[in-house]
Amino acid sequence: MLTLALIFAALVCTVAARPSLNYLESHFTAENESEEVRSAAIKRLLEVFGMEDPPAIHGHKQPPQYMLDLYNTVADVDGVTKDPYLLEGNTVRSFFDRLRSEQVEFRFNLSTVARTEKILTAELHLFKLRPQATSTFNRHHFCQVSVYQVLDTSKSNNTLGKKLLSSRLIPVHSTGWEVFTITQAVRSWMVDEGNNLGLHVVVQTLGGSRMDLKLIRFASGRNHHQSKQPMLVLFTDDGRRSSAPEITDPNDFAATSSLPHAPMSGPPSRSARSLDYSDEDGTSMPCQRLPLYVDFEEIGWSGWIVSPRGYNAYHCKGSCSFPLGQNMRPTNHATVQSIINALKLIKGIETPCCVPDKLFSINLLYFDDDENVVLKQYSDMVAGSCGCH
Repeated sequence: MLTLALIFAALVCTVAARPSLNYLESHFTAENESEEVRSAAIKRLLEVFGMEDPPAIHGHKQPPQYMLDLYNTVADVDGVTKDPYLLEGNTVRSFFDRLRSEQVEFRFNLSTVARTEKILTAELHLFKLRPQATSTFNRHHFCQVSVYQVLDTSKSNNTLGKKLLSSRLIPVHSTGWEVFTITQAVRSWMVDEGNNLGLHVVVQTLGGSRMDLKLIRFASGRNHHQSKQPMLVLFTDDGRRSSAPEITDPNDFAATSSLPHAPMSGPPSRSARSLDYSDEDGTSMPCQRLPLYVDFEEIGWSGWIVSPRGYNAYHCKGSCSFPLGQNMRPTNHATVQSIINALKLIKGIETPCCVPDKLFSINLLYFDDDENVVLKQYSDMVAGSCGCH
């Protein structure tokens, strides 16, 4: 948390100090150093978000509605996690079909998934179109939809060239999204990329005979809108979760501390963020939580981040002077340290520090280099409350 505060402070300072045309030559060295600081700060911030470089910006694309809905389910308006147990793992990716075929065959490029990530669940999302009016439906009310993994017969004993992954009954007259679990296939693709020969969907009557694909249709190919294209949704965990449990009640976020904190209704201006929060009489203020708004547009990341546009990380500031009341949320160690400091029993013992004692995760919804939409949860990004430690 302290690292993030230092990084953003460096970014704000360097943005404010960008050179103008009438700068004297004597200022060039200072400006170069300032840009170096900004570059180093951006690089370190990318590391916090698990990236080496920011994703390429491909223009304005609309993220899948499913990913938008999922983001709104797990995150509040500022991106803060509502409940850490709502999301399976900490990463969700959506991939569109690369074949774009009119047939019921699909293939997905998973090259952006690191081999170190744990595959939790993989789903195939297919949009079932409204059936065409025909008398054939008078005797068929349900159909059996089966999803198969296409196999390489030269590597497998399976002479059929396919493996059943998921199968279930679907009403013939229905329309909308249908979801099938294909976790086994994705796990095999991650072990050996050469195993990724795609998926094949078979539609049958309850009696086992093939149904005419003109009657039972799923949106695919170039004749249907992007919002209805076949999609693979992958839930993974990259092992970066915090070891400390988070509070699960979202109402606790606003009441995690009885310490005073500065109110903030929205993204503050740069001048507001640099205000001195000391008391009017010059005395130091008690330990409290203050705003620290991270603006992704100001950093230059708004082109690839869908939501949020920024978030309030907060920071802790103030003194932890003796005596420490319970509203300071002191540890026993901090209480003892403050007593030793007040009594001057040992030379060089400082007062305890005002630091975050509760941290919350945030969620980012963004486009990666391959234009896939990713929902990722990052631990320990927001100071929920402050205390003397």
